[in-house]
Amino acid sequence: MANRIVVGIGGASGSIYSKRLLDRLAGLADQYEAVGVVMTKNAYTNWQLEIGDWDAQAYPFTFFENDDFSAPFASGSARYDTMIVCPCSMGLLGRMAAGISNDLISRSADVVLKERRKLILVARETPLSLIHLRNMSSLTEAGAIICPAVPSFYAKPKTIDEVVDTVVERVLDLAGLEVDAERWGTQ
Repeated sequence: MANRIVVGIGGASGSIYSKRLLDRLAGLADQYEAVGVVMTKNAYTNWQLEIGDWDAQAYPFTFFENDDFSAPFASGSARYDTMIVCPCSMGLLGRMAAGISNDLISRSADVVLKERRKLILVARETPLSLIHLRNMSSLTEAGAIICPAVPSFYAKPKTIDEVVDTVVERVLDLAGLEVDAERWGTQ
């Protein structure tokens, strides 16, 4: 079970994935000790465009600015177990692959990788260039899990939230959290 989780929200389109992730995490509070959230400037912009007004008060988490290197998860000694970046733009993914820690999200990813903890990247881009693929390969070799925002349809989702949840539930599974989800072969 993950005890401390960092959620990084990148600036790629797909704010609904991060919203549903935060919604689901809020309902799983008995499975973790703390959740810290950090968003890029573009994440705020995309949230506004795709969902509407951002309201941190809607969530029971601790929020940090992306330039706040005093956040606990900027150091391995804070022992955050899991980091989820959702959605993860290719620019952010590329900086992580190169070890460029120029903001709190990329620094936290660097910490998670160096400490051999779990880094889950919900990549949100299409099509993919060779550079994107090589960066994903580098991060996978370093221990990250690339979980593209590619929904499944075998459970016959009927709403956008149900489609999005097929990805979010997979991410929560990868994070080691127990979720009630449709499973292959159970429909």
